[in-house]
Amino acid sequence: MGLQQQLEEQKKSTINKASPEILQTMAQATADLKASVIENQALGAGDLAPEFTLPNARGEEIRLTDLLSRGPVVVNIYRGGWCPYCNLELRALKEKLPKIEALGASLVAIAPEKPDKAAETSTRHDLEFEVLSDQGNQVSRQFGLVFTLPESIRAIYASFGTDLPAYNGDERFELPLPATYVIRPDGQIAYAFVDADYTRRMEPAEIIEVLRAL
Repeated sequence: MGLQQQLEEQKKSTINKASPEILQTMAQATADLKASVIENQALGAGDLAPEFTLPNARGEEIRLTDLLSRGPVVVNIYRGGWCPYCNLELRALKEKLPKIEALGASLVAIAPEKPDKAAETSTRHDLEFEVLSDQGNQVSRQFGLVFTLPESIRAIYASFGTDLPAYNGDERFELPLPATYVIRPDGQIAYAFVDADYTRRMEPAEIIEVLRAL
């Protein structure tokens, strides 16, 4: 089963559990985010990726330039370990990691979670690629992906038991759009997948095809 099919199954599960009012509010928030054209403002193919240094799950500093010195880099930006869609994506990426590395590329995942939360995500899924903590969304902001969560959605997330300030370490309620970037060794973005609908992600198989074409 492909990733998007798994995401659709998760979406159906959410629809079956949530009230019509909650579903309508969440759908409207996604539509509003789409209408804001934030997708078009994000970095895309042909742009230079911003240099960054972020801590991994072990507290070590990971630099993009160091990774690029060894080959292409796949940067996956996700919302957090609290997001079921993100967890499905991370597990799907884990399955494709051997093929990604066989093509000479590195894979890193970035979320605005605190380092301890990022470490929990990495441990929970037994991930073998770097999971980096981007507190304050500093790197995601450079990619043009950051937005402020509407008050209506904050209340819904709280009702689900998701305490974003506890995960992210601040009260800003900012999240990145989920995105996947394939970056050439010279720092140029070869491919970008950005979608304001958080239930949609790039298929890992497509990442492999992009890497093969570099």
